[in-house]
Formats: sequence, structure tokens, C-alpha cells
Amino acid sequence: MTKRQRVVVVGGGFAGFTAARTLSKLARGAIEIVLINPTDYFLYLPLLPEVAAGILDPRKVAIPLAGICPGVRHLLASVDSVDVANRRVRCTDAEGQSRELGYDRLVLSVGSVNKLLPVPGVAEHAHGFRSIAEALYLRDHLIRQIELADASDDPAERRARCTFVVVGAGYTGTEVAAQGQLLTLDTRRHRSGLHDQQIRWILADHAPRILPELDERLSDVAHRTLAGRGMEIRTGTSVAEATSEGVRLSDGEFVPTRSLIWCVGVRPDPLVESLGLPTERGRLLVDEYLGVPGHPEIFACGDAAAVPDLTRPGEYTAMTAQHAVRQGRRAALNLAASYGRAEREPYRHHDLGFVVDLGGAKAAADPLRVPLSGLPAKAVTRGYHLLAIPGGRARIAGNWLLDALLPRQTVQLDLVRGQEVPLDSSSPYPVLPGERSKEHAG
Repeated sequence: MTKRQRVVVVGGGFAGFTAARTLSKLARGAIEIVLINPTDYFLYLPLLPEVAAGILDPRKVAIPLAGICPGVRHLLASVDSVDVANRRVRCTDAEGQSRELGYDRLVLSVGSVNKLLPVPGVAEHAHGFRSIAEALYLRDHLIRQIELADASDDPAERRARCTFVVVGAGYTGTEVAAQGQLLTLDTRRHRSGLHDQQIRWILADHAPRILPELDERLSDVAHRTLAGRGMEIRTGTSVAEATSEGVRLSDGEFVPTRSLIWCVGVRPDPLVESLGLPTERGRLLVDEYLGVPGHPEIFACGDAAAVPDLTRPGEYTAMTAQHAVRQGRRAALNLAASYGRAEREPYRHHDLGFVVDLGGAKAAADPLRVPLSGLPAKAVTRGYHLLAIPGGRARIAGNWLLDALLPRQTVQLDLVRGQEVPLDSSSPYPVLPGERSKEHAG
């Protein structure tokens, strides 16, 4: 009996999940497909701000891999290294056991980690937003600050605890700020001692406008919506220093706060640099077919890959979920073509538009380049997410309906502590006590 070829997919994010799922449908058992991922679910990141806001249950955005990737063997582990010469992957499973796995084809889709900048105090006092653990921690933290402010008799402490700073006004930072502001306002509503206390939110970014990736009209809609709620939007501004007492902005202002939310962007997983293959700003260089030059057995896609943008010669595709999904599918098809199961084609993508949820009944969207705001944009935004997420649509829609009809529950769950989600962690799991020293900088 001929031994089946083995395809190893590293990473179960948008690109890796899509690649594994597509390969499974094409192969129909003809090859062995192994997906290595440290969680047993695919995380739908665009809805994570709604988890932090208490609108969605975290299980709604965590889609079980076993249920949506039939025919794919899932290995619950983190990849430590790849031996390109000998075609072997070394990984560590969820209980710390190390193992090696050989491959005939490799799809590298490890995604990205928090981007850290050399700003004093940020690693110690800021928290990122890339995982369910971080979203649950942030939700508890925001509610806790309002509760502690209500319990304090010191006006300065009350102001500091009711001040929240988000750094990074891209998709994630803007949505986190929008949803977080509404959560804290709802929490204050139940605290009679804080009725006259200002809830201050600052959204800062060194870019000249928020959502710089979007059409300027959508950026203006988002700016007006958030500013209309009282949010302070500081463009051309970043953080110069962070301390336990507050944040010093690059314009020299010191803002007393206990809440620094770091959303300045992401960088490719450090595993990419360790391969010893050509990279571009930490991303693995691939050709327009998503293959690694000189290594026909290796494909890369998503945030891990520097993919030529054929619609913009000389540039690489952006690190977005839209590109990751489409690249994952194309990588799978081109890999299958090497077995005679599909047609090999270059990756070419034209944006169909973007959506940004601004909380409440507000959103900004430009489907097919038609700019929308308010309720129409909200309908398009939620419709897009329901179409894009690979499972649990009815449950998500049910949560949205309940949120529209019932008051929000502003209670702490106390499931994740701050020390368990350090900003420099590259793991999606909370760091348990005693394990912090094992974490490498992400």
C-alpha cells in the first residue's frame, strides 16, 4: 500500500483554517492533512471587541475545529521550529511534551503577534487585544475600574480610574474604544456615586486620521461618531512613557489612568524569521502563487507571508483578514495543483469594501465602494460577519437580539488576571503563575 502524502498546515487562523478546510474538500482522504494549532478552535477576531463589551459570549466567536474541518487531523500544539532541509516540524503540545512531525508539503500560516515598540513601561503596564483571554481580561478590567472609582473618596483617583487610553486607531483600536466606551457608560449608570463623574476615553494614533486604511469618508464618519460621544481623538500622537499612575503622550501631556490598551498593530510571528529563508519586514517572501522560491514544497499565506500585490505592482498585500482568507484558499488550490487536483493560478484580489462596528446602532461601511453610515452600515456590518464566520450564526444573531432587547450585564467574571495576559506573550493561552519566565517576547 502506498503511503499517503502528508500536508502540514501550521496555524489555524484565517489563512490556515481556510487552507486546511479547502484542502480537505479537494483531497477527499487522498492525502493526510495535519493542522497544528495551539487552540482547538478557529477564533473569529473581528467580533472579539463585542466579547470584551459583554455583547457576545466568547464561545460564539470560537468555532471548534473538529466540527468544521472534517478529514483534518488537529494537533493541539505550538510549533517551535521548522527544519526546512529535512522537512520536519518540531512542536510542543498543550502539556509541554515535545514531538517532531515530517511533511511532504508545508503551509505556513502562523499569523501575527502584538507589535511592541521601544516605549518605556508599555510592556509592563499595557495590555493587547489578540485573544479571548485578553478580551475577557479587558471586560473585567473596565468594569473593575468603574467599581473601584465608585468606592474611592479621592477625586484624583476617581478621575484616573475613569480614564481609558487606547493607542492605535486602526480597525481593532477603533472598535475596542467604541465598544469599551459604551460598556463603561453602562457600568456607571448603575453606580449612583458616579452620576456626575466624567468617563474619559482617549483614542491616540500617530497617523493623521483614525482608520487610515479606509477611504477618508469612512474615517470621517467614524471620527464624527466617536467624537460625538465625547471621545477624545488624538491624531499625530502616541505614547512616550507608561507608568502605574498614567501615560505620558508624545505631545508632553501626562494622563492619569489605570487603563492602557495597546492596539498599535501586529507583526509576523517570530517563527518566520527562524526559518532562515528570505523575508520582508518579518514576513516570508513568496511568489504570486504563494510558493516559497527554491522550495516548491512550502507555501505561505496570511500575515506570515509577503505576497506580491498584483493590483499594485511593487507592493505587498496588507495584513488583513480578507487577504488571509483568500490567500488560504488560493494556497490550498495551488498546493492541490501539485498533486493534479486543481489549477495553479496567481493570487489576485480586489477589495470589496470594509466594515467597522462603532458600537450601539453605529457603524461605517463601504460595500462595493458605496459609503454607508448609521443603521444601513450597521446592517451591512452584521450581515457581513454572519456570512463570513464559518459557524454559530444563529447563536450570534440570538446574542445580538438579546442585547437589543435587554440591558447589558455589567458584572466581573474574574476569569483572567492581568499577569496572565502580558503584552509580550505570543501564546493564545493565559500565562499561569510560575510560567511567566518561560514566555519569550512576542
